[in-house]
This record gives sequence, structure tokens and C-alpha cells, in this order.
Amino acid sequence: MTFARMERMTSRLFWRALGLVALIVTAGTVYSQSYPSKPIRIITDDPGGNADRASRTIAQGITQSLGQPIIVENRTTIAAIETVMKALPDGYTLLYGASTFIYGPLVRKMFYHPTKDFVPVSMLTRQPSVVVVHPALPVGTIKELIVLAKAKPGDLIFASIGVGSASHLAVALFTSMAGINLLHVPYKGSGAASTDLLAGRVHLRINSAQSVIPFVKSGKLKALAVTTAEPSVLVPWLPTVASAGLPGYHWESTNGIFAPRKTPPSIVNRLNQAMQRALSSSEIKEKYLASGAETINDSAAAFGERLKSEVARLTRVIKEAGIKEADG
Repeated sequence: MTFARMERMTSRLFWRALGLVALIVTAGTVYSQSYPSKPIRIITDDPGGNADRASRTIAQGITQSLGQPIIVENRTTIAAIETVMKALPDGYTLLYGASTFIYGPLVRKMFYHPTKDFVPVSMLTRQPSVVVVHPALPVGTIKELIVLAKAKPGDLIFASIGVGSASHLAVALFTSMAGINLLHVPYKGSGAASTDLLAGRVHLRINSAQSVIPFVKSGKLKALAVTTAEPSVLVPWLPTVASAGLPGYHWESTNGIFAPRKTPPSIVNRLNQAMQRALSSSEIKEKYLASGAETINDSAAAFGERLKSEVARLTRVIKEAGIKEADG
């Protein structure tokens, strides 16, 4: 075969390949422009609970913008994740994922990975937590708590609602960064943990602002700081943990919408834009604030980077602390 003939064949192959790429791009563009053309499902667990209400709030907010009904379906936690994971990546089946969806596979063996098997579409809210102690504990600030814990390693007791729970990981991150040793007592539910904290049988918890503030206002608990990186509108009188004695610390329960892996970026961005418009409305903001959550306006890409960073950070803390579900 002559060089000229080889050159002609290579040229033909190149132009055919280029045409195929153009066809795929054009098809994808046409498809995304027609999206959505039918109802969209948001799958969640916890019928009647926080996740259910949060899903219905965002569904209401984006229905008009997308021009299609948004249907919220309740399944068990595992069934909800499986349904979306196995769905076609066409933007019509979405998952409402809370923090347990994100960090669950980091603590126990699961059938999915939050950032490898799903595409983050939009962060919706964050739920600030507060460091609270029993009033009898002789501390009034985060600095004083760390000093006392260092003076009495292993003597101070913190309660959680189970090994690997949000309330456990929040304190594990705190102790790791502060270089202190606290005794962990896992409970089977928040009620029992709160009862023992109020009675002084345990010394501290990190729990959602909405749950603990009524007890703080009545003087039954003492609040030291909020766990978010910036001050929270839910507890504006509290300093952040980072500013009050532990620089770099932040913890928040992240909630958002996820799509199956390989969902086209054009569809993800279409959904994200609709959700960001909804989250900017005062009506949606107020509904989420009433449930103890602050709305977050972020792109899909920024949400993805936030998740990768959080997964890496928690993976390190879980490994250092030797946290395993079986420990509970």
C-alpha cells in the first residue's frame, strides 16, 4: 500500500469519526432541549418525615419551571437507593439523599458509593448542629471544653444515636481535630440520648439546632457553638466552633438531589438551574427554615466537589478513629 493511499484512508476514517461525534453531540443537544417531556420522579424514604417533606418542597418549587409534574415516591431507604441507581440515566428518576446516604457506605459495607454510582444534581439544604453540654459541666466555651477534656482524658461522655451516625461522626471529627479523648456512648434513639444528657448522665452532644434550642432557651442545656463553617441564621447568637476555639472545624448535615451515573451534563444542569431558582424564592426558604434547614445555592459541579471533599475528610476520620458499625 502506497503512502498516498494510506493517507487517503486515514483522512476518510478521520472525517467519518468526526461526523459520528457530531451526530452524537447533535442528538444529545436535541434530547436535552426536549427535556423534560414527561413527569419526573423523586424517590425518597421516611414517608411523612423530614426527607419526605423536603422532597415535596423542592418538587413543588420546580414543577412550574420544568413544565412537568414532579412526583414524590416513598420507598424504604435501600429500595429508594436501588431504584435510582438502576434507573435509566435520563433525568426522570431522581433520589433525595440526606447525609446518611453520603456517609453510610464509609462506615459499613454497602452496595453503592455516593460519588461513583450517582451524579450530584443540586445541594438543597444544610442542617446546622450545635455543641450542647449539661449545665453542670464547668465550661462555657469551646476552648474551655477542650481544656477540660485534655485535663480529664476519657472522663467526659458524649452521646450519639449509634455508631457511624451523624451525631457520632460530628464528635469524632471534633475529637480528632482537638486532640482529645471523649468516651462515646451510643444510644438506639435520639430520645434516650437526650434524656440522659438532660439528666446529666452524659456530658455533651452535637445535635441539630432545631432539636436542642428549645432546651437551651429553657436553661436545661448549655449551647457552646454552632458547627457550620459560617454563622447560622437559625442560631445567630452562637459563634461557630471554628471561631470559638477549633479553627477549621465544620460539620453540617447535607441534603441534596442525585441522579443515576451517566446522566448527561445538559440534563443535570437543567435540573440544577430549576432547583436554584426555587431555592432563591422566599417561600421555599421559609419552608426549609421552618424544618431547621438553610437553603444553599450551588452549581452541580460545586456540589460534586463539596461531596468529594467531605467523603475524603470523613474517610480519614473514620479510619483514624477505627469506627465500624459492628462496634455498636
